[in-house]
Amino acid sequence: MKNTFYNDFDFERLKTSSRGDDYRTPFQIDRDRIIHSSEFRRLQGKTQVFLPGEYDFYRTRLTHSIEVAQIGRSICNYLCATEKSLMSEDYFIDPDLVEAVCLAHDLGHPPFGHAGERTLNRLMKKYGGFEGNGQTLRLVTEIFYRREDQHRGLNPSRAFLDGILKYKATFGDFKNPDNHFVYDEDKKYLDFVFGKTKYRTPLKTTNKLNDFKSIECQIMDWADDTAYAINDLVDSISGGFITIAKLSQWQTEKDLTDFQKNIIDEIIGWIKKGNYKAQFGAQIGSFVRACKLQQRKTFMDKLTNRYKYDLVIPEETLKRAKIYKQISVDLVFRSSALHQIEFKGNSMIENIFNLFEKHYVTALGNTKLLPDFNDKLVRKEKNKRMRARMICDYISGSTDSYAIRMYRRLFDIEYSALTDLA
Repeated sequence: MKNTFYNDFDFERLKTSSRGDDYRTPFQIDRDRIIHSSEFRRLQGKTQVFLPGEYDFYRTRLTHSIEVAQIGRSICNYLCATEKSLMSEDYFIDPDLVEAVCLAHDLGHPPFGHAGERTLNRLMKKYGGFEGNGQTLRLVTEIFYRREDQHRGLNPSRAFLDGILKYKATFGDFKNPDNHFVYDEDKKYLDFVFGKTKYRTPLKTTNKLNDFKSIECQIMDWADDTAYAINDLVDSISGGFITIAKLSQWQTEKDLTDFQKNIIDEIIGWIKKGNYKAQFGAQIGSFVRACKLQQRKTFMDKLTNRYKYDLVIPEETLKRAKIYKQISVDLVFRSSALHQIEFKGNSMIENIFNLFEKHYVTALGNTKLLPDFNDKLVRKEKNKRMRARMICDYISGSTDSYAIRMYRRLFDIEYSALTDLA
């Protein structure tokens, strides 16, 4: 049965495809291309909260993305089953599309987590900045399946491309932004997403641009919030970063509401009983069942149904997610142990970037520091700003362990590069 929620406008791809009839839907093709990409596989070696390999149970960007995709599909199924006045068997939010968007949402994040993202943005400010979500857009449109003579990209459908766009303001729309933007040179993809509409008229400010999300993007955003608010806590408790003693002390030091105090007491009780993993797992189901749809009217409604709905989350659930995240921020992300790891990672990224900038951006020297493929790409590019972007692509695409090896090859005089070649 055809799903009338979507139309040809949603299915249209950036470039005309030579592919004939396929047994898959356009959104299944988008999902499959993500799963089989090297960029997706590299997420297994990128930090979620703790460095990959430090313990065998910690989540990486890859396992986090898989969890977000499962939660996203569950939200779609729940909404289709419960929102009978809005959804039906032949009119529903496509779970394959949402899964594809969720799997792709962290592709652009660099090594060493959000600390690495902040460092790269600082180093790239004069070249247009760096942003994890903006880099995801660049990956799926320019870098996937790239060859020396062609920037092919994923050739995504419009609905998929729109779904990954958590932010639609460009770097140039802000004054020295820290995050929440796409690159100026990628504005053409925003134009494609909106079709022939003059979207800058109704979306006049950066806040309006970044708040205007398709329903699939909203679902991805809440699935992401659910996964990291809950599962980062589970990893932190399992790794000993969060203990009963630390939670109790934090509770006494903070000016908390009764609602927030009850949540802390609840978590302490779960840890004492040893069933915190099962209890937090049940919270994921509660966060899914909290989702509702609300109709709205937008300037895109004549072209697509994807903007006709807001995802509504009850205030109590939002407050619970907020206190979960605040615990992680205060007890884990601001801990000296994690800051020491971040400091080391940031120093490596900065040294690598400065060296590549000197040899490939400021001037094109004869020393080949990049692998052959990347070296040729950068040397063919005449624009300094774009050469810097390509250097940033290479560094941000590295896994944590690859970035560490790269740093050692370049700066550690006792490290033998022959080890890598063996």
